[in-house]
Order: sequence, then C-alpha cells, then structure tokens
Amino acid sequence: MPEGWQWDQTLFRGSAAYYEQGRLPYAPGYGQRLAEELGQHGQGRLLDVGCGPGLVALELAPYFAEVVGIDPDPDMLVQAARRAERLGVHNASWGEVRAEDLPAGLGTFRVMLFAQSFHWTDREQVSATAFEMIEPGGYFVHVSERKDSAVDPASLPHPAPPFEAIAALVRSYLGEVRRAGQGFLRFGTQSGERAIVEGAGFEGYRRLPVPAGAPVERTVDDIVAWVYSRSDSAPHLFGDRIGDFERDLRARLLETSPDGVFSEQLPDTEIWIWQRP
Repeated sequence: MPEGWQWDQTLFRGSAAYYEQGRLPYAPGYGQRLAEELGQHGQGRLLDVGCGPGLVALELAPYFAEVVGIDPDPDMLVQAARRAERLGVHNASWGEVRAEDLPAGLGTFRVMLFAQSFHWTDREQVSATAFEMIEPGGYFVHVSERKDSAVDPASLPHPAPPFEAIAALVRSYLGEVRRAGQGFLRFGTQSGERAIVEGAGFEGYRRLPVPAGAPVERTVDDIVAWVYSRSDSAPHLFGDRIGDFERDLRARLLETSPDGVFSEQLPDTEIWIWQRP
C-alpha cells in the first residue's frame, strides 16, 4: 500500500456513474493487439482485477472463453453488468472482491490483468497470489497510459482542458494533500511494479506499446465527469459543498473555452507482460 495510507470502501464512492464518460479510452485496437500477442483466439479465462465499470474486460471478452471482473466497489460492478448487457456480451461475470481477498474460489486463469489498478493493492501479496492463480504458461498483464505522452496544445483544434486550474480548484475545496477515500496520499502511489512482479516468480518481461489515435473532442460535461471519476476528487469528498464546487468548476471550464468544447490527445497505451513458467 502507499506509505501512510489504508484502503477503505469509499475510495471511488460515487465515481462509477462518471467513469465511462469521463475517462479517455485506451489506444484504438489495444485489445486486439494484446490478444494477438498472447495468442488468444477465444480460449481460456481472463481475470480483470480492479475492473471498474468493465471497460477492459469487455474489450477483451471476444478473445477468451470467459472473462471475470472483480472490484471492491459495487457501483462499478453495476455499471459493468449494464455495459455488458448493452454490448450483448454473454461470457462475462462480475464479483465484489478485493484483490487482497483472492483467490476467493475463482479458480485458475490463463491471463490475470490489472488496468491501472495494481498500485492500489498490497502488491507483494497480490502478485504472489496471482502466481498461484495463473496456469503454467499463462500471463500477468499490466495496462496503463504512457505518462510521457506529450502533445503541443497549439496543435489541437480546440483548447485543452485547464488541468492546472482544475487541480487548484480541487485543492481549494479539499486541501493541499491529495485525498483518497477517508485518508490522504501524501506521497502519491508507488512505482516499481516490475521488480515486485518478477519477485513473485514471473518471467519473460516484455513491453507492448500501442500508439494513440487522433485528438478527441470533449465537452464541459465530459471534463466534469473526468473530475468526479478520480479518487482524489470523487463526489463524496465534497459533501454538501459539491454544488458550489461544480458551479465553480464549470465556470473555470467556460473561461478557458467559452463554447464549451475542448480537445485532448489520446495517450499512448503501454502494456507490460510477464509469463508464469
């Protein structure tokens, strides 16, 4: 766990309804690229740990016989089930399970995947458990955005969202130290995933970069949803001041783009892959 922080059930409370609209998608075609890299053609089982509203699990569902998504937030799982029904996906199931409570009777898997969720877990414990749950020859997969995906704002067709102003506004309401559930992330989340995963026994590390697509158009509502989809600005943190916060947030967004239209460059997707011997 990040130093000085303990997980609690409110980490993303109230965020689920905003997640799909607010978060930028991973790079186009990442699911197919990953499936090809792993030799997946409709066989085996996938476990998506910290699946949120099921975006990654459902993207990969066509390449597996079964996908299972687990998350400790029941509202995220409601959104995942609704999305699966909307997409007509019938080989996905969902469970309210923390990564630290695995194996939870779920059996073994060909692939165990973490999409920007591993850093919220007890990584040593979870990676050791993953080693026992992944079948021999199977894969431990980590999916994230490339943090160094930079773009010149002048090249975008509309103004970029004013992220620094948004962060300052959040701090003005919630304080200078980043919030996370009922606690604070004074030092941010941790890195060093590769050493931890390999310490659990996984081998054959390789990196699969998937380039981003073109810039996407975003509205004021999209940016508001992005703010509420984050753990450090989840709706519950604002309490009875949430109306005031959203009014101020929308005002700052319209100061940047009076017509309420923004552009964002999709970030590159970076996939790390290890294999269980």
